[in-house]
Amino acid sequence: MWRWRYVSGRQLHGFRHYKYSAVDTNPLSVYIMQPIWNKIIKIVPLWIAPNLLTFSGFVMILFNYFLISFYDWDYTASGTSPGLVPTWVWLFSAFTTFCAYALDSIDGKHARRTQSSTPLGELFDHGLDSWATSIFVLSFFSVCSRDNGKTGVSVYTMYIYLSIVLFNFMCSHWEKYNTGVLFLPWGYDISQVVLIAAYLLTGTVGVEVWQKPLLFGYYITDVLVILLIVFSLFLSFPQTLYNIHRAHLKKTLKNDSLYEGLLPLVSPLLLFILLTVWVVLSPSNILAKQPRLFLWMVGVAFSNVICKVIICQMSSTRPELFHWFLFPLALVVYAAISGLLGRMEEAVLAVFTILVTAAHVHYGVCVGRQLSEHLNIYIFSLKKRVQE
Repeated sequence: MWRWRYVSGRQLHGFRHYKYSAVDTNPLSVYIMQPIWNKIIKIVPLWIAPNLLTFSGFVMILFNYFLISFYDWDYTASGTSPGLVPTWVWLFSAFTTFCAYALDSIDGKHARRTQSSTPLGELFDHGLDSWATSIFVLSFFSVCSRDNGKTGVSVYTMYIYLSIVLFNFMCSHWEKYNTGVLFLPWGYDISQVVLIAAYLLTGTVGVEVWQKPLLFGYYITDVLVILLIVFSLFLSFPQTLYNIHRAHLKKTLKNDSLYEGLLPLVSPLLLFILLTVWVVLSPSNILAKQPRLFLWMVGVAFSNVICKVIICQMSSTRPELFHWFLFPLALVVYAAISGLLGRMEEAVLAVFTILVTAAHVHYGVCVGRQLSEHLNIYIFSLKKRVQE
């Protein structure tokens, strides 16, 4: 079951020649956070594998997500029953977010410190990041709550917000696919600090702070959405295009043709087109009925699509034109918007979400095992494998 070989022989060969290259120009990261991480890394025992740090951070945010979901499944608790989510949950959210942020920031440092940097470590890190990105956002939605007629944000705003965040993540790795360099996005460090501050504010003041106008009739959530859109569309995406253009002028692009350069964008964009069609044309208004389930499915599907792009980028191979997730998703969307599912739409969404999640976990485990065997290393140990 766990021996499925998702990574081709050509891709495995490409991983052997991969070298990590990244640029971090964010002042918040360079001048504030990095000195903090450099001190924290000193207390990590040398026998701990870097991937164990990465996975521990992911488990923490996953546990935090399910904890919040227990108290606030439909994103209404903060708006209709402010005391339903205990104060300690928000403070725990701040703690887990900081820990996950720290572990994700020091795992690479620890790998270099223990001389255990491998392509598998980077793939493991970025693969979990592609999933964690959506989980961070979905957890935050419980703070501001969904629209109740007076305060909160609509489920459609949540979908747009999540789509923009995932779009930024996609652009970072599309940029690396073409330039060979990961230009670390400024938004990551800023978003983590904002998230931690938001949880601390909610835990100390209460969710009511999100339900009062901040300035000129705008709420804090309105300001955050506006800043996200401005930062993404007018700063982050233009910077991505500029970096690719600059690599083109320097003749350092990894892909010569326009088709090759744009190929990694096809499946992610088709994925969001299909999902948006389902959201807009759903006869039962599926997003409003099951926002947490639908948005979770969006994040998982996106993560699997991007993981394949990351593997192609690291192994210098061509990504597939159409990800296989698109075909069953297209069938489900067609059945839903045509009315064939009828009252079964919610049930089908639940089954589809479970299958997509199971498929993604299976993919991650199998790829990890395959690469660890190929590189003769263990995922969660610094010991070398004994070659048979």
